[in-house]
Amino acid sequence: MSDIFDELQWRGLVAQTTDEAALRRALADGPVTVYCGFDPTAASLHIGHLVQLIILRHLQRSGHHVICLVGGSTGQIGDPRPTSERVLHTKEQTAEWVSSIQEQVRPFLRFDGDNPARMVNNLDWTQGISALDFLRDIGKHFRVNSMIKRDIVARRLESEQGISYTEFSYQLLQALDFLHLFREYDCTLQVGGNDQWGNLLSGVDLVHAAEGARVHAQTAPLITDAEGKKLGKSEGNALWLNPQLMSPYAFYQYWLNTEDAVVIDRLKVFTEITPEELPEVERQVAEEPFRRAAQRRLAHEVTTLVHGPDATASVEAASAALFGKGDVSALDAQTLRDALAELPGGRRNRGRRSSTCWWPPGWPTAATAPAGCWGRAASR
Repeated sequence: MSDIFDELQWRGLVAQTTDEAALRRALADGPVTVYCGFDPTAASLHIGHLVQLIILRHLQRSGHHVICLVGGSTGQIGDPRPTSERVLHTKEQTAEWVSSIQEQVRPFLRFDGDNPARMVNNLDWTQGISALDFLRDIGKHFRVNSMIKRDIVARRLESEQGISYTEFSYQLLQALDFLHLFREYDCTLQVGGNDQWGNLLSGVDLVHAAEGARVHAQTAPLITDAEGKKLGKSEGNALWLNPQLMSPYAFYQYWLNTEDAVVIDRLKVFTEITPEELPEVERQVAEEPFRRAAQRRLAHEVTTLVHGPDATASVEAASAALFGKGDVSALDAQTLRDALAELPGGRRNRGRRSSTCWWPPGWPTAATAPAGCWGRAASR
């Protein structure tokens, strides 16, 4: 086993651990079986989930055994939101999203060959448990005075709305996952976002209480916007991985517009950049920021990782063409529509039809507009 923990730390992918020294030893001695859960509370994963998939990629490449859990049961509940109760979706809707997210996860990991990743659904082991058995076998290991001290639970209890028993019980369901995977696959590490720390600890505590075993938890820092707000569906600012919810062009442009102050950190998290390459990139950011070489590399690699090389080539060609450095007529219609939607006056920016639309250089008349575009030609 390589010293993967050092690499994860260098990349800024470690925020908290239950016992760093013990986890280091376990990973060095390896292989360790690790899991991460993805709840289908929406139709798509977002970049917060991407961070966890990248961590799992690093661990799998280092020889550790990876389990991806898509929560068919926990997704019907949803972990508590910081400010308000979740809207519960139907079982049928959740099942549809389970299938969608499973397909989204697969390209990021190896599910065949040597050391394949494993895909599981927690509905398989929870739907047969009666409420009485759940309370006797799982609930008896938890103390309410500890549960209410979890950050989000405490905040919700102080709010006017409070928290329902449904969301309050979520941490028991997630803890049950860790216990089941420990028993079934000898899983001894759970990873997640830093806002999941309390839920991860619940799993660690349950495995210890029920089996007398010591297992590990590790979180990664949250990805935030320029104002320090978490990027995610609960905040309404998620960067979706599904191209139907966020086009590859918009996805690419987000990364291209990364601020100089954080672009190095983003490269370390989201790309394969090495310590040897980093000094030159840092020099470019410091001495030639106008070239935006670091941002271009970031946008290229993350878009390729999520949407594939063909989509990346298309959006890069569209980006060049819209600024007079390429042939607009060579672009495919969908990419062109996505690109125009990001321009001032586009459908995405205004949310309504615009009376004018800027046609980029090389596109002289509205007659050549692809289906779905609108407006009239305007000088710029």
